Amino acid sequence: MELSRRRALRVLGAMGLIAAVPACSASLAGTRLRVATGGTQGVYFALGTALGAAWQAALALEVAPEVIATAGSRENIGLLAAGQVDVAFSQLDTAADQLAGAGPGGPYGLRALARIHDDVVHVVVPAASPITTLAGLRGARVSVGEEGSGVSDIAHRLLAVAGLSPSDLRAEELGINDSVTAMRDGNLDAFFWSGGLPTDGVTELARSAPIRLLDLSDVLAAVRARFPVYMSVTVPASTYGIPDPVHTLFVRNVLLVPAAMSDDLAETLTATLFAAQERLAQATPAALTIDTRSAIGTQPVPLHPGAERYYRTSKVG
Repeated sequence: MELSRRRALRVLGAMGLIAAVPACSASLAGTRLRVATGGTQGVYFALGTALGAAWQAALALEVAPEVIATAGSRENIGLLAAGQVDVAFSQLDTAADQLAGAGPGGPYGLRALARIHDDVVHVVVPAASPITTLAGLRGARVSVGEEGSGVSDIAHRLLAVAGLSPSDLRAEELGINDSVTAMRDGNLDAFFWSGGLPTDGVTELARSAPIRLLDLSDVLAAVRARFPVYMSVTVPASTYGIPDPVHTLFVRNVLLVPAAMSDDLAETLTATLFAAQERLAQATPAALTIDTRSAIGTQPVPLHPGAERYYRTSKVG
């Protein structure tokens, strides 16, 4: 069954979307997609679930994409390299490390469809906590992120710049879901998180137990000097109802696929990402920041040729 341009546009029109979806010479209806995301209270999972629905409609897939909850970026890249998933969300710092062979397993055949939303680094503490800096985490009960997550990579880097290591803390390796539960139950003094703004789990926590985010102004310059992939950002107080705006870091996110993915499939997945943006924003406001011009900024991870074809025909860049 051939997926024609006209048929794809009809499907997207029924969804209330407007976009130029590429013609595909080969049938894509039988394609099975597995999408590696993150914790179920994070932006990766919300966005991946919404994208899965959009891809099923646009490609007329016979089987809905499987959206897989994971520990995050590092695990996702491992799953992609092992052929166990077809699309993976990842922080760009983690993807760059793996591409350079700095991470476990060495370089992989990664290609990017798009830069998507940016992840903002959160160091969450109860509002009444006396902790105000990273150095103040010494001896505290702190989740440094789940093993296999990009959060874990960031936490270790930030702690090192602050002169700490996990051994200086009562460290735990929890994902976003368990971190939120543990803090709500009074079993954590702080947790690291890197996710889109706002992150559902942090929002829900703030509604039930007042929180703060640590301001990282005292380490920003040192972190950026050592790790240029991170950029400075300010989190508005209104984001989580915190007392004041907070200065922290952000890192770009990318959608990754195997280099061996067909150009037609990669092009159609990319086109649908932008066609479905309004629908994606209903799942998470982070989708509002996805933009065709910034989407090509996936370096050092190269764009997939199919994605390049989409941007070229869309006159982007």
